[in-house]
Amino acid sequence: MNKEHLSHDYFTDIITFDYTDGNQISGDLFLSIDRIRDNAKSHNTLFFNELIRVIAHGHLHLIGYKDKVKSDQAEMRLHEDRWIAAFESYDA
Repeated sequence: MNKEHLSHDYFTDIITFDYTDGNQISGDLFLSIDRIRDNAKSHNTLFFNELIRVIAHGHLHLIGYKDKVKSDQAEMRLHEDRWIAAFESYDA
């Protein structure tokens, strides 16, 4: 999917297709559970935390955040970390 739609010849944990129109947020998030699991292991983090990070990442793209340059990547990481912290503190 990454190669076909984005011309990227590598695996990724998420692909976000943004269909947002004006104030109507819309899009598709395609997750690779295998890649998320691999990333969790390589980053020595819980699978659930990595899953939240990836889902937050996709949603951040849908509301206009970019990640092509280091400063944008740092800002996205900050927001992803906030989402993880929010779920970690949630007491069901």
